[in-house]
Amino acid sequence: MQEDQIVYCNVDILSGTPVFTGTRVPIQAFIDYLKAGDGLNDFLDGFPSVKREQVQALLDMAFTSVLGTKQNAHFVG
Repeated sequence: MQEDQIVYCNVDILSGTPVFTGTRVPIQAFIDYLKAGDGLNDFLDGFPSVKREQVQALLDMAFTSVLGTKQNAHFVG
């Protein structure tokens, strides 16, 4: 999945806050869910416009950024 299919920024949408492409759901909302101890399924239930593949690709991007290699990051529940 290409980055532009995962994250979108536009000053006309939430003042340029990074959102999941095709939605108005901020990336920060997902991070907040994880920080609160909620799982991926909880997030997807709360934001059905976000695709599971987008979240998994975002996690892969984060791992690549931090570790320098692609990882298959899968969070359960």
